[in-house]
Amino acid sequence: MIFDGHAYCWPDLTGDGGFDDPNALRRHLQSAIANHHQPALRVRDRARGDNSALADLSRRTRLDALKEADFGWAGNGRFEWSDGEETYFKQYFAPSMREPSYGPDSLVAEMDYAGVDMALLHRTPYLGIDNDFIADSVSRFPDRLKGLAHVPEWRAAPDPDRSLAELERAIGMGLSGLHFLPPQLNLYGDSGAWDRPEFHPFWDGVASLDIPVFISMGQMMNRGASREGLDPDPEDFRDELRTLRRWIDRYPDVTVVVTHGLNWRFFMENDRLVLPEWVWEPFKDSNTYLQLLFPIALGAIWDYPMPQAQPTVVEIVDRLGAGRVMWGTDMPIVARAWTYQQNLDFIRVHCDELSDADRAAVLGGTAAGLLGVG
Repeated sequence: MIFDGHAYCWPDLTGDGGFDDPNALRRHLQSAIANHHQPALRVRDRARGDNSALADLSRRTRLDALKEADFGWAGNGRFEWSDGEETYFKQYFAPSMREPSYGPDSLVAEMDYAGVDMALLHRTPYLGIDNDFIADSVSRFPDRLKGLAHVPEWRAAPDPDRSLAELERAIGMGLSGLHFLPPQLNLYGDSGAWDRPEFHPFWDGVASLDIPVFISMGQMMNRGASREGLDPDPEDFRDELRTLRRWIDRYPDVTVVVTHGLNWRFFMENDRLVLPEWVWEPFKDSNTYLQLLFPIALGAIWDYPMPQAQPTVVEIVDRLGAGRVMWGTDMPIVARAWTYQQNLDFIRVHCDELSDADRAAVLGGTAAGLLGVG
């Protein structure tokens, strides 16, 4: 079985996305685009611009740093904004994405073409927080899609009862686990550790549900970058891994999946990745899995078939065992750099130092086993 462990569907991004405030989705989108590494380009001549019209970059990880910029969806996978004189755009999705929504029928068509049997729908607030949309997507294609539940991270500590009630409702609709994104806390001015005592009522409730927890620790921004004027650095990520390790020690029976991988850009040295020993701490003596999503992080830097990262795939499988490693893509977002087929063949064809059994586990067996498929 080929099982994409990390894919997306989303509702109309010009709507409310499940937020109570119709403007909230747009603000989350504006923050995400302001913090993303895709280049900002001037519309009239495609000259390189910057993100300064979108947000106060010295406080760029906070929603209250956003500026009035006439920001919005512009079609063909791009978002546009103005600094008052010039209009800029960022190509966040592939230009072929003409509509502001991406439904399950579109994803399944891509899966059919690439030869992918199943996919697990992930979450991020800037693509909407509506669990009903994801549950409906799964119900339409029950043999092809699984989905994760989401509750707003910024409500987890102040309102654990409401958060847990929504999580239980989502699981009751057939969703398969919780997706939790700590960097979302920064948006609301909370740069503290997400395992601190205020979060214990929420996490204790999550642990009682016997579901896997998928944790995204920051690819576009890191928690420590909330310190005024500082860009993310490896120490920010190391602090996040320390928090994760403490969380694992408190909830040793909860299955954890670290999504996206290990913030690969921090570990680039010339034409290779060099992983320090400390990145492995959360995986020692724990029930912690790791996703492999190299193209979405590095596909704009290293071209297919990315020989620079192939040894790292082998290193990860050697360290963790293929039974704790799962392939994912970020489809359809990754299509701005690589095709779905290239994402698959990166592992299936080009990581030829993996054994057939290990390759089969990474490309689907691990995810299927974790989610009880097959």
